Amino acid sequence: MTLEIDQIPTNILKFIKKQNIDSLRPSQLKSIKKGLFKNNKNQIISTPTGSGKTLVAELAMLDTIFNKNKKVIYIVPLKALASEKYKDFITSYGEDLKVRIAIGEVQNEKYNYDYDILIVTAEKLDSLIRHDKTFIENLGLLIVDEIHLLNDEKRGPTLEILLTIFKTRYKKVRIIGLSATIGNAKELSAWLNADLIEDDWRPVELQHYVYLGDKLLRYK
Repeated sequence: MTLEIDQIPTNILKFIKKQNIDSLRPSQLKSIKKGLFKNNKNQIISTPTGSGKTLVAELAMLDTIFNKNKKVIYIVPLKALASEKYKDFITSYGEDLKVRIAIGEVQNEKYNYDYDILIVTAEKLDSLIRHDKTFIENLGLLIVDEIHLLNDEKRGPTLEILLTIFKTRYKKVRIIGLSATIGNAKELSAWLNADLIEDDWRPVELQHYVYLGDKLLRYK
């Protein structure tokens, strides 16, 4: 399924075209129709893996930086994912934006807060906020990848505390959450006062099989 991309602001459309993207997927169009570029309301993107959630985040990210003159923090659950996202963003936007990553230990470390995009883990962001809040001055967007990990017994509490801090103390900072596996998407969206973007489109058809005896049988 392909959709036109003429609803993307011209000044950020050039970045998308550099990635050879010439159409939008359903979840991306739904997000735009809900006001991705027109308002500052939070959004929860709950769609299957490979359906284009990350591009929604990147569109919001570029709009925040270039059209609102604000900074962006991108939360990922693991250091390895932070490093991977950092490499991706450097490749796509490194010539035009200041992309930074902060995943090391807090003690005796000086941080470069001169950033457009700062990639962190939830634990790292929690530590940074406790030590020095000046790095979130002029912050306009908080992106939470794998936001369903709020239910994780290890990482969930830290992420919940962070989101509570932002939704109560930094109400002007927009929150966009991404996940393919949110079990309570409506409740989470209500808690964050967010528009819920749902869609079941996926790039590859999902098929279900069972193994019976020596045969693999498709049942759905």
